[in-house]
Amino acid sequence: MRIISGKYKGRRLNIPKKLPVRPTTDMAKEALFNILIHRYDFPNLSVLDLYSGTGNIAYEFCSRGVQNALAVDKEFRCVKFIEHTASEFEMPLDVVKSDVFSFLERSPQTFDIIFADPPYAMPSIEFEKVVRLIFERKLLNSNGLLVIEHSKHTDLSDHENFDDVKTYGGNCFSFFRWD
Repeated sequence: MRIISGKYKGRRLNIPKKLPVRPTTDMAKEALFNILIHRYDFPNLSVLDLYSGTGNIAYEFCSRGVQNALAVDKEFRCVKFIEHTASEFEMPLDVVKSDVFSFLERSPQTFDIIFADPPYAMPSIEFEKVVRLIFERKLLNSNGLLVIEHSKHTDLSDHENFDDVKTYGGNCFSFFRWD
């Protein structure tokens, strides 16, 4: 896994073998950021990375100059890996060890972009709960965007804030807008 653009472009990340993760592929990550770069001015963004795993997406945002990013994961080893990597690269990245649902229910912060990469095997009702909580709790800033990565077997298009879906191999990104 590598950082594909920005200040840390080309830096490789050595992921410990025992982390329970499925990182976003470089191809899918590059496609996602090609979409986002045309919509947002990265230095002015605040970003939340849910189910952060390795921190792959959060690092990419930080490399591209976001003003602050927050990674959330419940797995202790993932949190420690992200903290270590963010410190090593001197990134403006905070990390919270928490269950995503608990975090969303109590977070007072709002964000410009929220990215969520839940386990692909997570039941559809829980994918929908993530979307519902974010919009009910008004965690997106004006013109904010929620991006959920999922398998092609999950359909999230029924939500009223659903905007679009992009598919890259077996990976899909569903986009939800707060207007």
